[in-house]
Amino acid sequence: MAAFYKVNIQEVIQETANAVSVLFDIPENLKSNFSFTAGQYITLKKEINGEEIRRAYSICSSPKSGDIKVAIKAVENGTFSVFATSELKKGDEIEISEPEGLFTLQPEAHKNYIGFAAGSGITPVLSMIKTVLETESSANFTLVYGNKTDDSVIFKTELEKLVIDYPNNFKLHTIFSRENVKNALRGRIDGNVCNYFVKNMYKETSFDAAFLCGPEEMIQEVTSALKLNNFSKENIHFELFTASVDEEKASQVKEGSTEVTVLLDDEETTFTMAQTDDILAASLRNDIDAPYSCQGGVCSSCLCKVTEGNAVMVKNSILTDGEVADGFILACQAHPTTPKISIDFDDV
Repeated sequence: MAAFYKVNIQEVIQETANAVSVLFDIPENLKSNFSFTAGQYITLKKEINGEEIRRAYSICSSPKSGDIKVAIKAVENGTFSVFATSELKKGDEIEISEPEGLFTLQPEAHKNYIGFAAGSGITPVLSMIKTVLETESSANFTLVYGNKTDDSVIFKTELEKLVIDYPNNFKLHTIFSRENVKNALRGRIDGNVCNYFVKNMYKETSFDAAFLCGPEEMIQEVTSALKLNNFSKENIHFELFTASVDEEKASQVKEGSTEVTVLLDDEETTFTMAQTDDILAASLRNDIDAPYSCQGGVCSSCLCKVTEGNAVMVKNSILTDGEVADGFILACQAHPTTPKISIDFDDV
């Protein structure tokens, strides 16, 4: 389970009208705790209006830089994002978790990578791009980056500088849905756009892996197009903004109660919960300090394992079929379906 540490804000940079990047001042004695792999995220924890709020944000810096930096875009009615983009300032204290996450890239020599990102989905992908360019001179990264308008592009200057600094290894293509921009496509990233780049512009290039980050519809359409272009499922990696409900799984959630035993930090706690409730929420109400972040089924902070009984997840965009078969669940999306269930947060 990732631990939280109190740190100070070193710098807040206004990236666009409604997005900032936040650099944290990590003390020397904690540097090793914050080593990470490109694509991982940290969870920020802050009390806002008397309520503890946690949110996961991807790291946009590269591991080689030694920095821990995230981008935060204000979301309408988003308590944490609005606070962070309007009130966070240099010197403020905040709690952040150690890095975690399964959406990662560890560059290999002579590999060709392609990324599709939309909006703030650039954050983990930027870390991947910089890592490839800084550590593998024989590897290449091609990025297709979608936004609404030119002035809404997060990290525009940084990306353009990477094109100049690494002209042979980094290719940047932009697409805008709400305005015409010189040398850019008009529209949104979908299956047709994917085909345009993979089948036409880069038909002579054999890509080894694809990394996608953005809304669910984009992920689904690009994934389908990539598979039709002979990408294997194992070489398509993605992270969603939000995950949709699996109606078939949701229909398996019934009225009833379950006796739950939770193992966390080598301590067992037993309580009874309604099967219509999710395991994370019930655990928190029973004063169990279970790990969590997004509470939307798109990060892996609340990952745990069912060691007795069964549960069903109404959302899951992260765990593979094999991991689910092995008993792993996301506690924030899992509902017990048996009279008794045992959950292990330690052995994950």
